[in-house]
Amino acid sequence: MLDFSPERLRFAVVQLVVLILSIAVHEFGHAFVADRLGDGLPRNQGRVTLNPIAHIDPIGTLALPLFGLLVMGGVGFGWGRPVQVNPISFTRKLRMTTAHMLVAAAGPFMNLIFGLFIAVLTAVLFATHVLDPIAHDALRANLYSAVYLNFILMFFNLVPAPPLDGGTVVQGLLPERARAAYDQYAQYGMFVAMAVIFIPTLSIIFRWPAEKLFLAVGNVLGLP
Repeated sequence: MLDFSPERLRFAVVQLVVLILSIAVHEFGHAFVADRLGDGLPRNQGRVTLNPIAHIDPIGTLALPLFGLLVMGGVGFGWGRPVQVNPISFTRKLRMTTAHMLVAAAGPFMNLIFGLFIAVLTAVLFATHVLDPIAHDALRANLYSAVYLNFILMFFNLVPAPPLDGGTVVQGLLPERARAAYDQYAQYGMFVAMAVIFIPTLSIIFRWPAEKLFLAVGNVLGLP
């Protein structure tokens, strides 16, 4: 049954905002590293920015996540507008495969940094009694959800299945003799990624490490 109660709508709005910010941080990571490697295309396209508007994909960032939140009770999955790069512009100091790997790894890395930032901020707010964990229980839940979502995005995008970032990272780490075999596998990368999303027993690949990291961060910071 569809639930359009004020509580459900409030939950959907908060979760959507968190997702938009998390995707913006992710795509900014790609654009920033590509820019630092000498590729001027992301900057020319206005992607070297944390402004979420520059990274929103109408379907992947808004429509599908909102549908999942209102109908299925969760984000489901989503994506941002991909950052375009011009490999010819990459610095000559690095191999092109290494440069590609660094650009790809920057997205998940930024989700890790963003998740840790929110976790530390939450710990500071509670430790300094700016927020009370009981009186502000709903806010605490939203902050924890934001941390966990970013860890989920990090580990999911590191799944070695092109076009996910993990596919490019693995490709950059492989020895030359293994590239041909990996290219054959890469043709089915999209099907692997979809299977990991929709088959619960496979989603443990990214959900389990995200949960473990979330719990470890919470224990270290003493989050209530």
